[in-house]
Amino acid sequence: MNPDMIFQLSSTLVLAGWLALLVSPFVPRAADAIAALAIPLVLSVAYAGIVLAFWSRGEGGFDTLDNVALLFRSRELLLAGWIHYLAFDLFVGAWVVRTAREDGVSFWLVVPCLALTFLFGPAGFLAFNAIRAARLRLGAPAAA
Repeated sequence: MNPDMIFQLSSTLVLAGWLALLVSPFVPRAADAIAALAIPLVLSVAYAGIVLAFWSRGEGGFDTLDNVALLFRSRELLLAGWIHYLAFDLFVGAWVVRTAREDGVSFWLVVPCLALTFLFGPAGFLAFNAIRAARLRLGAPAAA
């Protein structure tokens, strides 16, 4: 399978996970199984396979920004980096949904955090934790 095909498949698959998170209030257990486990596991297998197959061919490393840029000049390792982002952002999105459910945070407050996590990863994580902190500071009761 070529890198472009893996890119398309991975990007499409992860969208199914994000859709599962958006319908999670109606099917929480299924959303958890899909978005927090199944899809991140599939992406992790793809990531590990690509890294194992192509790491030795890559130049650069993680010690300087220039070396990271050099490392990602390889299309295959760039793809691995993309899959890494897809898997971890979805995993964080699933954590946000589960944690919000456990803490009784309104799903309407979670949706913008999911959008931020989908587009800008850590910004969504930050926004959700700011909402949680504000909720705790205001003394909102926990979910029963």
